[in-house]
Amino acid sequence: MTPGAFLTDPPSSAEVTAAYEADLADDGCVNNLTRVWCWRPDVLTSFQTLRAELTADSGLSPREIAVMVAATAAVRGDSYCALAWGDRLAALSDDVTAANVLRGDPAGLSDRERALNDWSRRVALEPNATTEADIDHLRQAGLSDREIFEATTWIAFRMAFATINDALGARPDWQLAEKAPKLVREAVTYGRHPSSDVT
Repeated sequence: MTPGAFLTDPPSSAEVTAAYEADLADDGCVNNLTRVWCWRPDVLTSFQTLRAELTADSGLSPREIAVMVAATAAVRGDSYCALAWGDRLAALSDDVTAANVLRGDPAGLSDRERALNDWSRRVALEPNATTEADIDHLRQAGLSDREIFEATTWIAFRMAFATINDALGARPDWQLAEKAPKLVREAVTYGRHPSSDVT
């Protein structure tokens, strides 16, 4: 078992090596979640491809996507995605706005972003409780039906991804936590602790 997850490291293969090398190139380390997903690197690749296809021709902006993922991670208590996407949202807005979203406060968001923040939390908490009025609220905020579908699909993808990571004990990498702004780290009071102390 690795210190960053419940599973042992997967057996070596060309696909696993490629995934690890991609992490090293992008992040400077092999991420704990990658070690978990590399028990089926083909599934990881398929997931990444499908996610890229969803965003390639989407009307949702990178900042709107970051709001949705941060809100979804927060309401689900997922520290891994909260740190990663809190950092991304901070870069696309500012540290205070990102920390607010992670705490459930929509201050600093546009009307569209507020609507997507609310929708993310509703879908993540209890999708069977959504109503047509919720959809109308999204439309009134300027979202098209296609964008509403894309947003809902993106939220569901993130929930699936985070559920696998969390259930199999993938802890946020200390490098990820160290890189995140201080306000973002302080806002993430839930989920698993990083795999070693932040300096």
